[in-house]
Amino acid sequence: MSMYQSPMSRPDRCASGEGCRQWPRTGKCHGPPMASSFAQFRGTLQALACGCVLALTSCASTPPPTGDINAAQQAVARASDADAEQYAADELARAQRLLAMAQAALAERREGESRDLARRAAALADLAHARSREAVVVAELGQRQAEVARLRDSLEGSP
Repeated sequence: MSMYQSPMSRPDRCASGEGCRQWPRTGKCHGPPMASSFAQFRGTLQALACGCVLALTSCASTPPPTGDINAAQQAVARASDADAEQYAADELARAQRLLAMAQAALAERREGESRDLARRAAALADLAHARSREAVVVAELGQRQAEVARLRDSLEGSP
C-alpha cells in the first residue's frame, strides 16, 4: 500500500488495519463507526440560535437620544457664535424652541419624539449658521466692492 493510499480503499481491511469488528459476518469494513455529533440536529440548532438572537434584539431598546440632543446643542451654540441672533434670528429662535421641546420630551421618556425634535433643532441651527455666514460674506463683499469703486475713482481722478 502506498503512502497516499487510504486504508479504506481496500475492501478487506478496516481503517485500523485489522479485520472488521463491526461487520464480522461479511469480513468487509464499511468504514469506522459513526462518531456522535450534532450534525443531526443542525437545523434545530440553527432555528434555536436564530430565535435567541431575535429574542435578544427585540428586548434591547434603542438608547436615549442624548447624542442627538448634544449635537443640537452644539449646532445652536455654533449658530450663536456666528452672530445668528443678528442675521438669522427666526431660525435660531425656532431651533432653540425645538431643542427645549426635545429636552422636555426626553424628560418625559418620549425618546422617539425627542430624537426627531433634536434633529430638527440641529438642522434649523445649521441653517441659521449658514445664513449668518452668508450675511457676513455678503457684507464683506459689499465692503470690498465699495473699496474697489473708491480706488477706481481715485485712479480716474489722478492724471
